[in-house]
Order: sequence, then C-alpha cells, then structure tokens
Amino acid sequence: MSLFAYSYAADQIFEFARARGWRTILGQIDPGIFEEEIVEEEAKRYPELAAGWKRAPEAYWAGWRRELELADTIVVNSLWSASALRAEGVSADRLKVIPLAYDPPASSFGFRRSYPERFDKNRPLRVLFLGQVNLRKGLGPLLEAARALSEAPVEFHVVGPNQLSLSPSATNGGNIVWHGNVPRKAVDRFYRDADVMLFPTLSDGFGLTQLEARSWRLPILVTPRCGAVIEDGVSGIVMEAGNAREIVSAIKRSIDNPSWLQHASAAVAPGERQSLEDVAAALSLIG
Repeated sequence: MSLFAYSYAADQIFEFARARGWRTILGQIDPGIFEEEIVEEEAKRYPELAAGWKRAPEAYWAGWRRELELADTIVVNSLWSASALRAEGVSADRLKVIPLAYDPPASSFGFRRSYPERFDKNRPLRVLFLGQVNLRKGLGPLLEAARALSEAPVEFHVVGPNQLSLSPSATNGGNIVWHGNVPRKAVDRFYRDADVMLFPTLSDGFGLTQLEARSWRLPILVTPRCGAVIEDGVSGIVMEAGNAREIVSAIKRSIDNPSWLQHASAAVAPGERQSLEDVAAALSLIG
C-alpha cells in the first residue's frame, strides 16, 4: 500500500504509514528552504520592500526535513524544484517530476491575438504581471525595470494581492496600473487584454499562471526558476532571475518588434490539458 501526502503536513502521517510498512510519497509544493534562502537575500537587496518579512521558525524546517527522511519518493512539479531539493541533499533517484494539473477554459479555445504595427504613448505595450505581489515573485527587479522604462511606451498591469511593505502609490513611476486582488472570474480578461506576460519569479514550484497565459496564447517573459513552459526566443524570453536589466531588455525587444510578438503568440502551444486523472495516473506508476 502507498500513502501520498503534501509537504509541511506529512511527518506524523508518514510515521504512521512507515510503522505499517506502507510506501510513502511526498508531494513537495515548492523548492523548500532553498527558496526561503533566496528570498532572504532578496530582502537584503530591497529592505524598503521587505519590512516585516522573516524566516520560518527552525521547527518548521525540522519537520520538513523529517518528511524528506520518511518519504520513499518525493514528487515535485518542475526541474527547478528538483534541483533545489538536490541542493539540500535529496538524491535524484528519490525525485519524480510531475507537472501541475491544468484544464484550460473553454473560452480560450481558438483565441487569436493581434498586435499593432508599432507601440506608442497612445497604444503602449501592455505588460501583465499576475500573482502574489511580493519579493519572491520578482517585484523588486520589476519595479526597477518600470522606473528605467518610465519614458518608453509601456504600461505595466499588476494584478494580485500586495504583500510588499510599500504602498502601490509609493512605488509607482507613472507607468504601473495596480489592480490589486481581483475575483477569479475576472482573471481571463487580463490575459486577453495583455500583449505579453512578465513572470520574473525568483523561485516557484511551477507557476500555474504560465499555463493560464499559454492558454490565451500570450508570450511570456520568464526566469528559469519555475516550470518550463515557453521556448526561449520563440514563444517568449527566458531572463536571468533577479536582473532588472534583463527585464528592461526583454521589454524593449517587445516594444521594438511587434511582429516578433505576433510570431511568438502564434508559436505558443495551445493550452494543453492535464487533468487530475492524468496526475493520479502518473502517481499510480510510482506506487
């Protein structure tokens, strides 16, 4: 018999299972303490954005390490997460990569987007960030890039709950539209209206918003520290994490080459469905 449990709540469950000789499978939802150390360094880079941020208690990580010890197999959602766990001493033969389940909305089927011949102040490039507005998601470099592009024909649309220590008005150079948290049913409108998605994450277990963007054929500017969804230079651009200059460069390329965006949108693979049943089938092969 096999037992599956998610990280940060599995240690006692696994002890119960191991005492009965069951196989244990841990669903690791993020890159663990490796990710927290990345965010800690980012907090030092942007202290004005990080007031109130603090590390999890050591007992939290002690419980997590106990989960790793008790797990026969550890399921992660991306190669990035797998590399983070290997850095913490987990052997590769105990890791299994299974991407997230995702079912594209029916309204996205057959969607095609179009771009203007050129971007200008009357029709700026619309860059979408959608997710938690915090250090881990790369908001420090994003805000730096927005300031550097204050004279360019670009408009940043930031959608999601603000977890920074500065208010949106204090960080707005005039080219950022802060939408805050929005109802789930309103999210598709932002994907439809954007020209390109910016996902400057410093670390993500996968980054589901990438799959949502892909279903709307939206090119993505992304770091490699998450699930791999786009082909660099074809359906988006892979940027170095934490580097505002690379964000600026990727956005300038998009502003200067609307035709590239059109080709990139056409090259985005239609939203691929991976149901919960597909994930369950992959898990069954482990057990």
